Amino acid sequence: MGWFTTLDECAEIGGKVLEALRTPLEDGEVRIARRDGVARYPARFQLILAANPCPCAPPRDADCVCAPAARRRYLGKLSGPLLDRVDIRVRMQAVATGALIDEVGESTGDVRARVAAARDTAAQRWSEYGWRTNAEVPGPALRQKFRLSRAALAPVERALRKGVITARGADRALRVAWSVADLAGEAMPGPDQVVTALDFRDRGFQ
Repeated sequence: MGWFTTLDECAEIGGKVLEALRTPLEDGEVRIARRDGVARYPARFQLILAANPCPCAPPRDADCVCAPAARRRYLGKLSGPLLDRVDIRVRMQAVATGALIDEVGESTGDVRARVAAARDTAAQRWSEYGWRTNAEVPGPALRQKFRLSRAALAPVERALRKGVITARGADRALRVAWSVADLAGEAMPGPDQVVTALDFRDRGFQ
């Protein structure tokens, strides 16, 4: 998982190009059909998408001059099936006054050390199964072999019953929950980590 790709202004990219990312994101490979068969190439990577909420992209959303239909059409290129394969979706807020001056939160060095420790924890946990990161763990293994407690799974089950996430989205939320637990130094995800993972699946994008 050492490779990553960033697509800035992704809503400006053609819909067919974006949809072509679905198979690599799901299966970690690119498939090219040929007359004599299908060629498969490894393509496991981390994808980072960034998009403005509309074509005019004002500093404040209240100043948008786009018609509602134009806003829907603009983000409509990011289909539900594509977004369902994105583990974390975050809606960024406008930068507040003083945000670029005040020093708050952890330093970059502290964050890097905490992330490195979390990745080491995950690598050690999954090493005997041939996986290095939480993102590589198959859905069936998350739901069966490494099944969380009933209390931890309750938020996911409620989301599934209400239809706010799909089965694929549930698997991806569980992977994120393991990462949240690793960052917090917890042995395995509990209800709080699962709720945090679900909060990262911003349904406002769909």
